[in-house]
Parts: sequence; C-alpha cells; structure tokens
Amino acid sequence: MQTISPQDFPEAELKRFGDVLKSIGKYMTLRDPIIGASAAETEFSSSQIHALMWCGTEGQLTMGELARRSNVTEKTITGIVDRLEKNGYLERQRDPNDRRVIHVVITDKGREQFHMLEKTMRLRFAAFLSLLDPPDRQSLYGILEKVLERVSQQATTSGKSNL
Repeated sequence: MQTISPQDFPEAELKRFGDVLKSIGKYMTLRDPIIGASAAETEFSSSQIHALMWCGTEGQLTMGELARRSNVTEKTITGIVDRLEKNGYLERQRDPNDRRVIHVVITDKGREQFHMLEKTMRLRFAAFLSLLDPPDRQSLYGILEKVLERVSQQATTSGKSNL
C-alpha cells in the first residue's frame, strides 16, 4: 500500500477539503468515518471527538448547539461534556447575559488534543484524496461545494436540513 502524508497535497487543498466537510457536517446528521476511525486510535469515543472538534473549530457553543452538531441528544451531550470537563479538555461557562445558557469552551489541554486530532484527520484526508487524480479532486470539490450550497439553502428556507 502506498504511504500517504499531508505533504503530498498542498495545504490549501487539505484545508479546502476539511472546510467543506466540516461545513456540510453542520447541516447533515451523518457520522463520518474519518472521526470514527480516529476514535479507534485514541482514548476518546467518536462522540467525544465530535465535541472536541466542534469546540476547537467553532470556539464556544451552547450545550444545545453542541448536541445538534454532534448528532446526539442534549441529555447525551451532558454526559460527554461531563467526561471531557472532568479530564480537563472542555469547560462549561455561564452566559453573562442569560445565566440559564451554558456555553462549552475548549481548554488549553483540549486545544492541544484538538490539534493532534486535526493532524490525524489531515492524514485521512490525504489518504482519501490520493484515490483521485487532480482533475477528479477538483470535480469532487465542485460537487461537495454544490451540496453545501444546496443544503445551506434548504436549511435557510426551512430552518433545518432534510438530510
């Protein structure tokens, strides 16, 4: 099997691929195999990785937003955040304007883990992209970007995605 590394692809291409997948993930409720495979290699569950990745990418999220992005119930996200907070990766902060609202924020320790997970995902992106030649990759980006545009339009029009 061919050894693939992120250096085999321009940084802009890996960033574009990751950004499109993350953006599509905001609207779709599918578990992606890249995160699932990463969970098997770490101390984290797939749901914990989703929580770390969303908080690392978005900054602070409410518990409800994090639950929706991670495709779990608010009750389930509470347990996930409990474990990640206990281990120092995330912390809860009350909204100063509405004390009922709890924001989840990534800690310095969590940010270190987030960056390590991002590196692992870039390796997986590179492996995935290596299956296609450059023109096909450009076609893939165009298709994914069309999907993102249409899912985003659907979510804007109806308030949610049907995917």
